Amino acid sequence: MPGGQIEDTREPDENRIKETAQRELHEETGYELASGGELVPLGYYFSSPGFTDEHGYFFLARYVEPSAEHKREEGEGILECRAFSAAQLRRMIAENEIRDANTLSMCARLAAYGFLSLNPQG
Repeated sequence: MPGGQIEDTREPDENRIKETAQRELHEETGYELASGGELVPLGYYFSSPGFTDEHGYFFLARYVEPSAEHKREEGEGILECRAFSAAQLRRMIAENEIRDANTLSMCARLAAYGFLSLNPQG
């Protein structure tokens, strides 16, 4: 689940938030929105409530395609990016392989909107 920061300190508007989401999708995954693709807003979350008012925005990027011009950002810590099935995500969550709040929150949000089933039977 790619994530990043809005570059400047002005109050972010919807366009800057979406631009940031598309930039991070490209930088961290090597994918971009396909022709006719869209960013579906899925709300936001607080990263550390009670400690800071920092929050992140969730988007579902569909439909995507590999970017012809992907170059890993200098100093980027992501070494590999790959797709996972719903069954693989369930197993990785259950076995505590996935334990970062951003990814766990995004999986819950996708499940709540009906984009992902976390039910082992389907």
